[in-house]
Amino acid sequence: MDYPTALLDWLACAAGGRQDPAAVAARETGPVAAAATAGHVLDYDDTYLPGLAHLSAPTAPAALVVAAELGRSAGEALAAYGAGFEAMGAFAAAVHPTLYERGWHPTAVCGTMGAAVASGALLGLERERMRCAAALGLLRAGGLRAAFGSHGKSLQVGLAAAAGVEAGRLAAAGARVPFERAADGFETAFGARPPEPGPAGRAIEDNWIKPWPCCLQSHGAIEAAMGARGAEGAVQVRVHPVSLQAAGYDDVADGLEAKFSIPYLTAFTLLHGPPRASDFRGVDEEARRLAAKDVEVRADHSLLESEAILTADGVEVRVEAAQGSPGRPLSAEAHAAKLEELAGHRLDGALDDPDRPAAELLDAAGLR
Repeated sequence: MDYPTALLDWLACAAGGRQDPAAVAARETGPVAAAATAGHVLDYDDTYLPGLAHLSAPTAPAALVVAAELGRSAGEALAAYGAGFEAMGAFAAAVHPTLYERGWHPTAVCGTMGAAVASGALLGLERERMRCAAALGLLRAGGLRAAFGSHGKSLQVGLAAAAGVEAGRLAAAGARVPFERAADGFETAFGARPPEPGPAGRAIEDNWIKPWPCCLQSHGAIEAAMGARGAEGAVQVRVHPVSLQAAGYDDVADGLEAKFSIPYLTAFTLLHGPPRASDFRGVDEEARRLAAKDVEVRADHSLLESEAILTADGVEVRVEAAQGSPGRPLSAEAHAAKLEELAGHRLDGALDDPDRPAAELLDAAGLR
């Protein structure tokens, strides 16, 4: 995995989600929140499992919008994105699983710092001012898992991205907030301590590119169901408890809730194969009935966070890490098909020229 692959994936997700009602509504709040909401609303964007957070969701729009406003190049935007991505990855990993267990949404909570670092890199912040930007990001941190299955999930990520960019701009303008004091306050409130933004790590190496547009914690169950198609009768799915925290809907009323229901997604896959973005425009009633009648999901603490075991009709299918994981990355052909599904050919060669104006990337994705 590399940064251009992840950024291109996010751009395609934003292109595909830009006309969703949440993304359209977010335009009222400004370009950063609008772009961030568009990129996350389909729940198809890349995900960092060690922190259970979408690292591109707030950092890519922060980097691209600020770079465009400053007249910077695609290469400069990519470098800033990488800096924010890694800062957010270190943050998300350090506070996991505490945030999730307390009901917080790590992408939104940690996204303010990631966006602050991404924007700060473009604004030329030296170390102490970058620490102030990160501290200001911590002061604005928030976002709840209660938003999952509603427009609130993508909107709170959009608001986090915008707050992070504001933090970077305030620090550049001279605002001073001691990082240690902000970190102390964050730890008191959230129960886990954020690390200082420092030298880039390699969170990108643990990043997932999603093959299916729904909660990552359902992907093991989806792939297990792919291996059990044709089975009849009762179906039992065992997953790590965090999967039930993330995708906890037993029954679903609409496509947004369906993205976060392991019973529904298991049933849908058994009936029709794995879901595509268009499958979440509504609820498949046959899958809903099958989920209620025959699919039981249980938490199993012995499993990995990404693992699922499905038992049906005397057959057991075990998935330790689904397609798209670092150990099982999507093929170039599969990723190209995803990009085309979301954006047609409008992003072909988008990152080939690092000197290309960053603004043109936003235009190519239909974000301006």
